[in-house]
Amino acid sequence: MAFTFQINNDVKFKHDEKLLIKAEENTPEIKHKTVKPECIAELINDDKKLGGYGIKKSQRDIKNLSSYKLKRDDSIILDFGNHYVGYFSIDLDYTGSPMDAPLFLRIKFAEVPVELAEKSSDYDGWLSRSWIQEEYIHLDELPKKLRLPRRYSFRYVEIKVMDTSPKYATVFLNPEVCSETSADYSKLKNNSVNDTELKNICDVSIRTLAECMQDVFEDGPKRDRRLWIGDLRLQALAGYATFDNKDIVKRCLYLFGAMPTEEGKISANVFVKPKIQPDDTFLLDYSLFFISVLYDYINAHPDDKEVLHDLYKVAKIQIDLTLKQIDENGRLKITDEYPVFVDWSNEFDKDTAGQAICIYALRQFISLAEMMREKDLLLYKKILDSMISFSRKELYDERRHLFVSGKNKEYNIASQVWMILAKVMSEKESHTIMEVAIKELFPVKGIATPYMYHHVAEALFIAGMTDEAINLIKSYWGKMIKMGADTFWEAFDPDKPDYSPYGNSIVSSYCHAWGCTPVYLIKKYLI
Repeated sequence: MAFTFQINNDVKFKHDEKLLIKAEENTPEIKHKTVKPECIAELINDDKKLGGYGIKKSQRDIKNLSSYKLKRDDSIILDFGNHYVGYFSIDLDYTGSPMDAPLFLRIKFAEVPVELAEKSSDYDGWLSRSWIQEEYIHLDELPKKLRLPRRYSFRYVEIKVMDTSPKYATVFLNPEVCSETSADYSKLKNNSVNDTELKNICDVSIRTLAECMQDVFEDGPKRDRRLWIGDLRLQALAGYATFDNKDIVKRCLYLFGAMPTEEGKISANVFVKPKIQPDDTFLLDYSLFFISVLYDYINAHPDDKEVLHDLYKVAKIQIDLTLKQIDENGRLKITDEYPVFVDWSNEFDKDTAGQAICIYALRQFISLAEMMREKDLLLYKKILDSMISFSRKELYDERRHLFVSGKNKEYNIASQVWMILAKVMSEKESHTIMEVAIKELFPVKGIATPYMYHHVAEALFIAGMTDEAINLIKSYWGKMIKMGADTFWEAFDPDKPDYSPYGNSIVSSYCHAWGCTPVYLIKKYLI
């Protein structure tokens, strides 16, 4: 397990009603579309696809769906042709003798084919099994239109008849999904790129972002379905490059800003259903990324100063709380009570990456502070200088041209990447660091999320290593597509494709917000 639950029952939150009202005023419109399956499909063995399973079109024609009679243990797989988030419905009837026993169905939803092969009874992971997208349903009377009340995230639907009776068979008609997204494809910006593989990666990035755009930026529509600030930061950047729905970014910013703790600390995530409430989970870097989201928004929409005036104090508090953990030498001291996330993996030391993230956010805050004519501006600049000085003198190994982290002076990729993103070193020095990192720390080990790979790719671009950045994007996100991705996944280790941070892939998210950023990287650095 690479992450632990935080339970802080004693924490008390404030609620700024004015900001909450503004959050509601910026709720985006949800767009609905009725989608029917493209074909009937069959699960096949395919070593080139995730988990060794693929899909092929069945000889049974979807146009003749109602003619197929299913009895005990019969099943059918519907392929909707792409990933959708929404509500599934289907008409059911029977044929043969009168219905003398209930119809017992299992309906399984899958984002990728391997989920259809997984047995939920085998699940032994540390997340709740209630996230498994599988329903068992008894129907006493047919015909009936079955509308499932839960929202699902899927491409494939397998319907299995667990039992009927010997006297009748079941027939299916009119399967469809009412899809939901707040992404407006009519406003999609042109992100054309000459490279065919990169264009394909862009298209899947856009699909991933759109599926996660609901009434907030969800981290994953299959599981969690929450607003996480680390995901939000990356979604917003991808959003500016594509749909540029500024309302949803403002809504998310106002939700975080309206509900800090009594001391002003921002929660790492917010629930929006059944009611709006912050979670009792706190991550130092995620709190600082509130500043980043605000900074990026102002840069994308410089005329909208209202958001800055409304939320500047919230951003300032995140910096001020963090500065309490910076010693007189400019070193950030990370505590167990307020950890840094950096990435799912706990296989590397995060001290230096945390130091760099603080510098990154402090730089952005100073830019906002200058706009707001902050009276303590010189103090923040002085602290920034001390943090940079400490990082260069105490954390940088001039002999190895790499940053060290922790008591054991560990060399890891996250330290190098974040120090470059924080612009601690010159462009020339950054180039040298990433050259050494490629020789000594590549291929990347112990990290298995698009979240961290995004930062690695951007550091390569910033260091002037464009070809290497493109190769990384193709070898990571491109490999997901080759393995069957319609949308990008929450976790992916190219050396261990079946890896799941939860101990079992059946609850893994195969459409996840932090996977959507190649379209941003490609537009910013290549187009």
